Amino acid sequence: MAAPSVALVWYLVIAGPQGGMVVLPSTFDTRDQCINAITEYQKQPTPAGWAVNCVPSASPFTDEGDAEEPAAQ
Repeated sequence: MAAPSVALVWYLVIAGPQGGMVVLPSTFDTRDQCINAITEYQKQPTPAGWAVNCVPSASPFTDEGDAEEPAAQ
């Protein structure tokens, strides 16, 4: 019996100068893909105080029992 493995997905997180953070909805399969996205982002002028990072997280497909809440209508 094979041991279960956890797949990591990578998220882009943008931190603002006042301490706020935004996690972009896009995910990347590998850290290299995420780093490449940051490299492309940094080719554009960015406002002072803003930072972009790659943050790993467990794949949402491996979570059991965590259903998304339906959108309010």
